[in-house]
Amino acid sequence: MKGAEFVDILKQGHLVIPLYFLQHYKKLKVTLEEFVFLMYLYQLGDKSLFNPSKYEKELNIELSKVMEYISGLTDKKLIQVEVVKNDKGLMEEVVLLDGFYRKISLLMVEDHNEKNSYQSNIFEVIEKEFGRTLSPIEYEIIKAWLDNDMSEELIKEAIKEATFNGVSNLRYIDKILYEWGKLGIKTAKDVENHRKKRAQKKEEETDSNIDLDIVDWDWFDEDDE
Repeated sequence: MKGAEFVDILKQGHLVIPLYFLQHYKKLKVTLEEFVFLMYLYQLGDKSLFNPSKYEKELNIELSKVMEYISGLTDKKLIQVEVVKNDKGLMEEVVLLDGFYRKISLLMVEDHNEKNSYQSNIFEVIEKEFGRTLSPIEYEIIKAWLDNDMSEELIKEAIKEATFNGVSNLRYIDKILYEWGKLGIKTAKDVENHRKKRAQKKEEETDSNIDLDIVDWDWFDEDDE
């Protein structure tokens, strides 16, 4: 796909490329041709039917080039071609853009961090704890925490709390942070004090449930059987 062909595609109205994508496409480590093809797939939606003949016709490029771009974008984990069952129960090949959305989300987070003069590794910490890559929605949730001046140490304490309760769920962590916020907990020290108070309260409740008849029993006066 040459520069002139790129211009023709734009003129024909096949592509409306968001300015942000255009400004950052090199960070995706793709060629201009791959990027244009990726934007074409983007216009088709999150999950579109895999149809190389259609791509060839609408973009006016050779089928061999179409397959080359698909292979390149797949290798770079920006798209996936999978076989799924449709609503009618029939199997069909579809193109998924989850990888592209994930990488774009990462770029947006990095840009936000640079503009706000902070670098956060909390994303990597949570991914390591969950043992998987975060979704775009999860990135937005974490970004919202940081935007609201939530400290990394507090987020890490919430992760510990969730892990202790056997839950690896961002919504659960968000709930913990929300509850802590209502209690005025803002630092790791506040969390530690809160845990101590909670443990003490639990211990007092346990003591109050002890059967006093058993405690007061005079074991030495018990008749031998």
